[in-house]
This record gives sequence, C-alpha cells and structure tokens, in this order.
Amino acid sequence: MNNAESKPPADDALHLLIVDDDRRIRQLLVRYLQGEGYRVTAAESAEAAYNHLRGLHFDLIILDVMMPGQNGFDFAARIRAENAPLAEAPILMLTARSETDDRVKGLEAGADDYMAKPFEPRELALRVASILRRAAPRQIAQSAPGQNAVRFGDFAFDPDRGELRQGDEVIRITERERDMLRVLAEKPGETVSREALGGGGGAANERTVDVQVNRLRRKIEADPANPLYLQTVRGLGYKLAVDR
Repeated sequence: MNNAESKPPADDALHLLIVDDDRRIRQLLVRYLQGEGYRVTAAESAEAAYNHLRGLHFDLIILDVMMPGQNGFDFAARIRAENAPLAEAPILMLTARSETDDRVKGLEAGADDYMAKPFEPRELALRVASILRRAAPRQIAQSAPGQNAVRFGDFAFDPDRGELRQGDEVIRITERERDMLRVLAEKPGETVSREALGGGGGAANERTVDVQVNRLRRKIEADPANPLYLQTVRGLGYKLAVDR
C-alpha cells in the first residue's frame, strides 16, 4: 500500500463510488484507493448509493453483488436505465461467487468487469486503472479513423486505437466488446465462432459471448432484435457485415 502520509487526492482527481455492505472491505478500499490518488466515496447499501448519485458525479462504481435490500444486479440495471451521464459510468462488480450464471447476470445488468472475492487490493487498483483508461473520452482531434478502420453504416471501428465512432462521436465500449470487435474486424463479412470471440473456455464462456454481443448490438443497431451489422450465423457464431 502507498505511504499513509501521501497527499490527499487533488480536487480534479477521478471520483470512485464503492458500494458494499461489508464495512471492513469499504474501509480497506477507501484507504487503498485514496492512496492511489483517487477521490473515494463509500456507501453501505444501494439506497445510500442513490443518495450520493443524486448530487455527485462518479467516474467508476465498484459494486458488491450480495447486499441487503437491493442487490448489485438490480442496482446496476437501474443505473444503466438512467439517463447519461450516469448510465455511462463504468461498473466493476465484486462477487463472492464464481459461477457462470452470476457472471452472465452481471454482464446483462451492465457491468463492465467483475472480480471474485477475496482479492488483492493491488489487483483491484490495476483493474480500476485499466477500466478508467478505456473509458476516458478521446479528443475529437483524433477524428479521422486510421486506414485499417472497418466501416458499417454510420459506424467506424479502428482496431489499432480500439475506438468505435459514430460520425465524430466516440462510443464507449468495454474491453471485452473491444476485443470482440477486433476479432470480427480481422475477418470482415466472415463467420467467427463463439469460441474465437471468447478466447476459448467452452460452453460457459460462449454464454458470456452471447451476452456481450447483445450489449454491443444495443450500441450499434437501430433494432438489436433484427441486427444489420452484427449478425448471427446460426449454429456457427457471428459476423460483422461491413461496407464494401
């Protein structure tokens, strides 16, 4: 852990919200993440977190799954149903469980990433930093996608930057969505298996791929139930229908 005498976070430091009913974990993460230079607010329940969200902006939410009252899945789903910018705050979900069903439920609710308890604070801090780097808005000066960009409708995905744009607007995507788009962009118009999109891992991992595909469709398709660009190839996988 960083030196306990380190300077307090700057006024413009990124602001994190920790939502966990375990007081020991809240205190540990507050101390550690403040030592990493973040501003940190903690809440012991979803209800307490809503009170903070009404008046403060947060750059990332660290959210426990199992809490009294409203659980983390329902809390995340409600956040994602709210208007921007609240809906755009990345969510790192903490769970004491490691079953695939819980991971899938977290992704369906709108979590960007998840970690299983117990965890090392340093590992969590590295995961937080990685998510924040990916979520950081890029400057419009980087407007022109590179020559390797693939285009579909109003969208362009630059695999070198890992950047998805609709016109001049940068669309926020998670790391897993970015990885899938890179794999699909390598074979535009060709079928890519679920296993390839998920990096291996069998049937359980393929289920998480389906969840991620559905989330990505909500960002790029006018009608996600009848996709034009990210199409299902029944029994085989998916393909990205690009402009020729």
